[in-house]
Amino acid sequence: MKSLNNSKITINYKIGIDVFDLFYIVRKIYCVLLLLIFVSLNPLQAKPNKHFRVIGYYCGSSIPVDSFEIEKLTHIIFSFGHLKGNLFHINNKTDSLTIQRMIAMKGRNPDLKVMLTIGGWSGCPTCSDVFNSKKGRQEFAQSVKTNLQFFKADGIDLDWEYPAIKGFPGHTFRKEDKHNFTLLVQTLREVLGKKYEISFAAGGFTTYIDSSIEWNEVKKYVNFINVMSYDLVHGYSKITGHHTPLFSNSQQIESTDHAVKMLIQQGVERNQIVIGSAFYGRYFRVENINNNGLYQAGYFVKSVSHKFINDSIVNPINGFELHWDSTAQAPYAINRNRKLFFTYENEKSVALKTKYALHENLGGIMFWQLYDDKLHHGLLNEINKQLK
Repeated sequence: MKSLNNSKITINYKIGIDVFDLFYIVRKIYCVLLLLIFVSLNPLQAKPNKHFRVIGYYCGSSIPVDSFEIEKLTHIIFSFGHLKGNLFHINNKTDSLTIQRMIAMKGRNPDLKVMLTIGGWSGCPTCSDVFNSKKGRQEFAQSVKTNLQFFKADGIDLDWEYPAIKGFPGHTFRKEDKHNFTLLVQTLREVLGKKYEISFAAGGFTTYIDSSIEWNEVKKYVNFINVMSYDLVHGYSKITGHHTPLFSNSQQIESTDHAVKMLIQQGVERNQIVIGSAFYGRYFRVENINNNGLYQAGYFVKSVSHKFINDSIVNPINGFELHWDSTAQAPYAINRNRKLFFTYENEKSVALKTKYALHENLGGIMFWQLYDDKLHHGLLNEINKQLK
């Protein structure tokens, strides 16, 4: 009987341990389920990988370039060098000093890459002619290497607007430009090797993406592509709209997201796509103020830097009403008395673009241009906030 009693005690003891274990397991499952529910209701923000680029173009000014918060950049691109014959040429002593000042900024930001660019909207009148020959491409590539070595810069950016389609009025373009651009970046890579980065500024609109570039070939030779997802409504537009929207809407197909989707369909790698932000806005004179001036007949008046927008637009004394397009994710403004429409970028839209680039696992965000920003607490700061 004693042995039986002892057995009963042992059995009861083991049952007690099992119940405790079961309770512990159930409790853990419950906690995990709660965590999963919390995560589903509060999705974690995408975090940038170490290769996420923040790229600022810089076009000379009276303010020294090193006055800006360059610690928040991964790349800065000097704008612009030009063609002199077949050779890449920095125009004057002032430009050379600006580049040298950029290189010196690596003392503050050791990981900063300094790149040189050629062209610009009106700055490449002979690109089609020079790059139409093997001799022209080879001499250009060699001169790029010479300049990069002299300045101790990190790469070249091509801002040819545009291969194979009409760009600046009067500039030559030919159908052969499309293949010649491939040969150009191929030659640059052969001459520069892997030491230097190669990028180019790509039009962010349908015609360019469809007609200017052999994407599957070009992507083999470049590190990244700066998509100019701005000026989608520009100085020659006769209808107002958003010049740098994040998304398309029923009245405007051209947008950042539209360009990104087209490039992915063309086979471009996500980590090569760097979307563009505009640190400036555009005024249009409109014929009427229906729909708060949006998608109305009008003509371009002038551009204004972001650093002046608070004084010229946001301040109520100037008579502008501020609006937000929740579909396009873009701000705009209207002055009813003066019949002035304004399309621009603000802190909210820049933050949303940065989040979009992170969420879509893109290669980064770039902007034109650093000089248009405030020295502190500007749009570059809004980009930086999203990376933390």
